[in-house]
Amino acid sequence: MATGLGRASAARRILVAMNTRLLPPALARAARRRAVLLAAVPLLAAPACGPAPATTPRPAPSAAASQSLAPQSPASQSPASPSPAPSASASPDPASPGAPADVAREALAYVDAVNAGDLDALVASFARDAEIIDVARSIKGHDAIRVWAGDEVIGGTLRVVSIAERRADGQKLLVHWAPAGSDGWRAHYDFTVGGGRIVRADLQYA
Repeated sequence: MATGLGRASAARRILVAMNTRLLPPALARAARRRAVLLAAVPLLAAPACGPAPATTPRPAPSAAASQSLAPQSPASQSPASPSPAPSASASPDPASPGAPADVAREALAYVDAVNAGDLDALVASFARDAEIIDVARSIKGHDAIRVWAGDEVIGGTLRVVSIAERRADGQKLLVHWAPAGSDGWRAHYDFTVGGGRIVRADLQYA
């Protein structure tokens, strides 16, 4: 391309030189200016005729990127897992079912401690110098009550059937007592209370 432009420019200069020798001075100067302009046109047009500048190709987006950029429909989105509903079942009252509503709270504390297997709570339901009559045996004081209850009571179940007797200082209850591993039997538990604790418990077969 540069060689062709050089030859065209040289030919124009030769023609101008020949023509200017034959023209008057004023026309010769005009012819030279015209020749200069004509010679400059190919030079100005040369960059436009050159090869197009190289451009760095951009890599096509990956399938994963295209998928992440594409808008998602609500149907394609996984719904959040619902939280499990809280259980509606509640632990039954250890003195239930069928226990009268007006069982003395001191006696009920003993019944609940037996059914919960809570030795400390059972001992605490008695006054410090309380006495238990178990048929014919006498168990007196916290230390003796703890040993007796740990050996013979904890692990069993106790259910209040009814209130057999009401007194100002306590109640006699008809209960169903079942030591661990047995079907149990009915008995009368006669509680004498004072100061918020059991002061005497008389336990006899019904």
